[in-house]
Amino acid sequence: MTDTLERTDLDQETLRVPEASWRTIVWDDPVNLMTYVTYVFRSYFGYPREEAERLMLLVHHEGRAVVATGNREAMERHVHAMHGYGLQATVSRAEP
Repeated sequence: MTDTLERTDLDQETLRVPEASWRTIVWDDPVNLMTYVTYVFRSYFGYPREEAERLMLLVHHEGRAVVATGNREAMERHVHAMHGYGLQATVSRAEP
């Protein structure tokens, strides 16, 4: 009986994890031009020019930018797509 109670508690704990608990991070690299990174953010994510440029500048000046948040599967798809564009990207848990 204890096993069932513990498992139920664990299941309830899992349900409390918010959907946007993962993020896609794009990292700076010495290869891609800033205009290309902006293009990727606009074409793939659909960001308006100003937001795409803001994110690109974060990548350029701070070395990285969070470009999307959501569930893990979606963030893994975004990372795979960024790799397809030749950008360095990773998935990580979002900070609380």
